[in-house]
Amino acid sequence: MLLCAVRDCHKPLTREEKRLVCPEGHSFDKARSGYFNLLQPQDRRSRHPGDTAEAVMARRRLHDRGVTAGLLAGIREILCIASDDLILDAGCGEGFYLGSLGRGAGVDISAGAIDLAARRYPQCDWIVANADRFIPYSDASFSVVLSITGRMNGAEFRRVLRPDGKLLAAIAAPDDLIELRGTGRDRIERTVEAFSGQFRLVKQERVTTAAELDAEAVQDVLTSVYRPLRAQPVDAMRLTFSLDLLLLEAR
Repeated sequence: MLLCAVRDCHKPLTREEKRLVCPEGHSFDKARSGYFNLLQPQDRRSRHPGDTAEAVMARRRLHDRGVTAGLLAGIREILCIASDDLILDAGCGEGFYLGSLGRGAGVDISAGAIDLAARRYPQCDWIVANADRFIPYSDASFSVVLSITGRMNGAEFRRVLRPDGKLLAAIAAPDDLIELRGTGRDRIERTVEAFSGQFRLVKQERVTTAAELDAEAVQDVLTSVYRPLRAQPVDAMRLTFSLDLLLLEAR
């Protein structure tokens, strides 16, 4: 069940035809594409929080090219999702992973990204909110929570997970985009520690794929990742994409 995102309210929201409303009278209109914007003024740091429109579109083009198909396959394999599982994707971006894996809800602070997600994957619920602060769903709403190179709000993840639920944290592996930025840091220990208060690690795997990309696709990679990389010269090249997948269960 969705909860009101207004500070100190957090009461259940009732779905009407074109809006959500809580017992205190707070209401949220449904966008034409089907999503709801629950983001509150105190939960944003700029007028347009989250990824830029350019970064969101670049990431979608890479997904559409099939560049991340191997990563998706690895995530699907480690999760073993059942047909009745409800998934929360925290920091879902334009919705590729949740929309490809099953049904549930995607939360992101970028309204532009959520709008794209809602238009392509109408089988899921899409919510604009700041998952770093509050996930606007009631306790034990989901059987799976995804955090794919994104949010690490362990307390909120634990709250919205069912007692037998599982959390998948996917983080960039040291060899991710190694051709562009060299060998990165191993983030596994730090990530497990960040979740240790609420979760314990039960399985970890590394999924790696590579793709021959033309200059346009390489530019999309640079646009979609950390800004300092974007100044690099653009040319066709083979790039490595690699994630460490950490499957955790509630303590």
